[in-house]
Amino acid sequence: MKKTVEEESSGKHIYVVLSRSGTILSHIIHWITRDTYTHAALALDEDMELLFSFGRRWSYNPFIGCFKHERLNDRLYVHGRPGAIVKIPVSARQYEEIYHHVRMFSDNPKAYSYNLTGLITGIFHRTFEGSHRFFCSEFVYYILNEAGVCDFGISRGHVRPQMFLQTNGHIVFEGKLPVYMRMRRDLYRFHPAV
Repeated sequence: MKKTVEEESSGKHIYVVLSRSGTILSHIIHWITRDTYTHAALALDEDMELLFSFGRRWSYNPFIGCFKHERLNDRLYVHGRPGAIVKIPVSARQYEEIYHHVRMFSDNPKAYSYNLTGLITGIFHRTFEGSHRFFCSEFVYYILNEAGVCDFGISRGHVRPQMFLQTNGHIVFEGKLPVYMRMRRDLYRFHPAV
């Protein structure tokens, strides 16, 4: 896809964090889809301070989920398998639109619910979408698609985390995701101006 002058000069990026936890639900999704990654989150910054997704409200309960502000030192990331961080270039306008949409979710978290039914039916190539119901990759795709960043040409309920590897971004990190955070901290410690 050809970039516009605005996109090339903006220097803005967003990040899609892909992972697979050690939970039973993650194992089931992996077993059925054979995908390396079973969870997706959207970060608005390189330091992953603004990292959002739909996922389990409590780490021990896979059935009750919500919109949440995630951190790479959360239990599911710490005990999960290696993940990947995809850096995607966006225009200034696209970044503002993404920020606006995420802010809508963040300001009204109770207006949105976890789409467990959609997650299960999506695995079997069926769709169950509600205007205010999302699972992780459905949320990330909804935000990016609304901003014109990516269009897979399929219903948001059919998007799996693995598909974000097909965007016009590139992988900037692969491995245990908490290691990425340590690398970022070390970078600031040795190069405070970065």
